[in-house]
Amino acid sequence: MPAEHRAPTTDVLLVRHGEVVPAHPDHPHARLEDGQGDPPLSPLGRTQAEAVGRRLRDVGVDAVYVSTLRRTLETAQPLLGATGIRPRVEPDLRELHLGEWEDGLVLQRLAQGDPVAARVVAEQRWDLIPGAEPAASLAARVRAALQRIGAAHPGERVAVFTHGGVVAQALALATGAPPFAFLTGRNASLSQVVLAGERWSVRRFNDTAHLADDLSRVGVPLT
Repeated sequence: MPAEHRAPTTDVLLVRHGEVVPAHPDHPHARLEDGQGDPPLSPLGRTQAEAVGRRLRDVGVDAVYVSTLRRTLETAQPLLGATGIRPRVEPDLRELHLGEWEDGLVLQRLAQGDPVAARVVAEQRWDLIPGAEPAASLAARVRAALQRIGAAHPGERVAVFTHGGVVAQALALATGAPPFAFLTGRNASLSQVVLAGERWSVRRFNDTAHLADDLSRVGVPLT
């Protein structure tokens, strides 16, 4: 198709939030009405947020989206302060709800050799966790959220501050990869998806060149 007849694409920068304050039995995370954990950023997470802000402030971001969970807005704040952009809240960008295994219990159960946790990984099914969000629900809402963003911002670049599970789902949808293929993204990492209607393409995954402890420095400049 000639370039002049192509619909404008939307360049989406998916930013995983910074590190959060760890849960403790005596100091559990704050929770929303549905029981989903809503922790704030840790001191390291705030430092990571500053690094993200420096990385993105001059790359021509036209809009910024956050989820309903506070850690995404806190991660976006340095960029918002530098650009004057007002954030838009997209509820469907919230993290996967892990039901009874919120507050980091998934990693604890894996470390303990829990058989259900082992099945979650082997079968790539979150819904094996009691009360967890079904995989089909997560996929549907992530697809819908990005489609709305693409429709609202043709020809623009958008920074989406979201969560590891959402980033992984978005990249799996774009590539046709298994559901857990992209779950290794670090806190405050950048991934990039270009939306062209129903066709999505991945430009980058887990880019951490802006973080002080990333010694590889292999991040590709945002152009």
